[in-house]
Amino acid sequence: MTRNVLLNNVEHKDLRIVTDRGAAYGDDVMFAVTFASEFRNLQAHYPIVFQKSHDGTSFQPVALFGFREGQNLFLRGDRWDAHYVPLAIERQPFLIGLDGDELMVHVDLDHPRVSTTQGEAVFLPYGGMTEYLDRISSVLLTIHQGLQSNKAFAAALLQHELLEPFALDIERADGSQHRFSGFYTIHEERLQKLDGRALDQLHQAGHLFAIYMAVASLSRLRDLIERASTAN
Repeated sequence: MTRNVLLNNVEHKDLRIVTDRGAAYGDDVMFAVTFASEFRNLQAHYPIVFQKSHDGTSFQPVALFGFREGQNLFLRGDRWDAHYVPLAIERQPFLIGLDGDELMVHVDLDHPRVSTTQGEAVFLPYGGMTEYLDRISSVLLTIHQGLQSNKAFAAALLQHELLEPFALDIERADGSQHRFSGFYTIHEERLQKLDGRALDQLHQAGHLFAIYMAVASLSRLRDLIERASTAN
């Protein structure tokens, strides 16, 4: 359950947010939604793959943490085992809401990170924003702008037929096998065959660098498979 409300410094003057990592705080997720401008930071740690939309007409990029629901192979107890935490994870329990054209910060009061006794203060004693809330506001804006760009990015990938499904056979620590499928990667052969005009179009639209970052990130699949082979 969620209870999303508009954040304000009167009703939420004592609000604090637990910033520790762990399954108890909702970090036990298989992936997080991302966007092209975050790919540079992500590709050093996580495979970037693509998930088909519910209606099957588009795709969204995600940073992959595991191979089944509820599995995050970067969680080591209360530690996130990577130098960069994706913004979609960092922003919890906050989200952006719209009031007309104005972006507003909302908070899920039922989220396990929400507290009044521990964690980072959201507001200063006299109502001003703390450095933590300033950071969260910046993160939310970056996410909002990034997700807005995903539609055009996905359309360009589809136009040039640059997505292909993939499957992996994963051996678990107990020796059992699991087939992972349902996601898509960049079709490298088709990418290599694009002519100069197509490459220039992708470059001018700001998509080409992100495509190469997504391709580079696939080297992290081996690391993820190794993590899975030793996970409980």
